[in-house]
Amino acid sequence: MVNRKNKILIMLGIISVILILLFVFIGVNDRNFNYFMSRRIPKIAAIVLTGVAIAVSSTIFQTVTNNRILTPSALGLDSLYLLVQTLIVFLFSSSNIFVVNKNANFILSVMLMLLFSGLLFKFIFSKENYNIIMLLLIGMVFGTLFQSISSFMQMVLDPNEFLLVQDRMFASFDKVNTKILYLSSIVLVIIITYVYRKSNILDVVSLGKEQAINLGINHRKVMKTILFFVSILVSLATALVGPITFLGILSVNLSREILKTYEHKYLLVGSGLIAVIALVGGQLLVERILNFSTPISVIINFIGGIYFIYLLLKENLA
Repeated sequence: MVNRKNKILIMLGIISVILILLFVFIGVNDRNFNYFMSRRIPKIAAIVLTGVAIAVSSTIFQTVTNNRILTPSALGLDSLYLLVQTLIVFLFSSSNIFVVNKNANFILSVMLMLLFSGLLFKFIFSKENYNIIMLLLIGMVFGTLFQSISSFMQMVLDPNEFLLVQDRMFASFDKVNTKILYLSSIVLVIIITYVYRKSNILDVVSLGKEQAINLGINHRKVMKTILFFVSILVSLATALVGPITFLGILSVNLSREILKTYEHKYLLVGSGLIAVIALVGGQLLVERILNFSTPISVIINFIGGIYFIYLLLKENLA
């Protein structure tokens, strides 16, 4: 017999499939079939991968931080990505290979974000009494610093070059690099599969550090592994399409509200499906109703921002 949580996941899966089919096949006929498929299939693949990556990373990040209003953006990776994009144009102009060549830009962005994450984690976990709160505080400080430097450089950029940087400030699925997409999809599938198989360990970690250690969990090792996977997922998703700050908060918390469970084997799937629904539905809205006048990240961040305020008020009133 199918339980309530499985019924909800099946329903979310059906909605996701319907939206994906609508996105792929609306307006398709015999004359434009090959052209539309060549553009829409990579785009929908990028949307699904990005949504699942952000949802999974946000779910496990909230688990290790034991906080429902935090996302991996607290580590400062989104701000670092924007700093890298701005710095490249500021130092080398828009004709530089790291601007023109998307593969080179992707590799540089991912490597720098992973390097920053690695140094941050090494500093925190080198201490015997490691504290996840210290990690968040340092990440937020660096994120603010990166954002301030980016804003300063953007103010003195040539207007034409600033437009180039501005395109990188918002997530976009319109021009997906298929070579990057294939590589990213392999890495993301491996990490997400591993995380899902370890969902029972995440259930224990969500109880807190002391309880997890008492139940036989190597808390330091698990924390380092989870945070490393979070940094990879966020780095790949951000470098692939751009930053979407509030998607994680929206998908993970809606999953918790709908499923009403602590079991990560349900939460991971539910948050991933909700993220896909939000992104595919949002992209349909952008393309079919708004005629590309508004980036999808603006819509997601607007709705997610309102939901974030609701969560804050709810926590304060509780």
